Amino acid sequence: MRHRKSGIKLNRTTSHRESMFKNMVTSLFKYDRIQTTDVKAKELRRLADKVITLAKRGDLHARRQVLTIIREKDVVHKLFEEVGQRFSATTSGYTRIVKTGYRAGDAAPMSMIELIAKSDDKKQKKQKDEKTKTKTPKAAADQSQTKASTSAPKGEPVAQADEAKA
Repeated sequence: MRHRKSGIKLNRTTSHRESMFKNMVTSLFKYDRIQTTDVKAKELRRLADKVITLAKRGDLHARRQVLTIIREKDVVHKLFEEVGQRFSATTSGYTRIVKTGYRAGDAAPMSMIELIAKSDDKKQKKQKDEKTKTKTPKAAADQSQTKASTSAPKGEPVAQADEAKA
């Protein structure tokens, strides 16, 4: 029975599995997205979220803990400078897994795991809100009639005021 056993073995030895995931998480933070199998992507998400949480902490001990996982110093520097600030407002949900189909050789289900750009999501949401706030052509026409009626002299109909402007 597998009671209280977290993680998945993937038919590899412990050292091979740990080394593989350390390399994968290094590549994920280096390139912001990688393509792998579904099962590996789901397991990689656990490690990536843990590393981002440490990067958000930002102290020396957290940096040393991350250096035991991530293989390249420049990736660790990028992680603490950019990624930690990017996700400072959120508590979870740092990665996205998108299924991409099946591998040609063995038909293994493939996925792309990527870091979610929270700042881009907020910008898109603001742009969407601004688009919904813009007026339809009918509303714009109604507003122009209101402006025309307020600019017309008293006693003169709105149609005459429009002709006078033209």
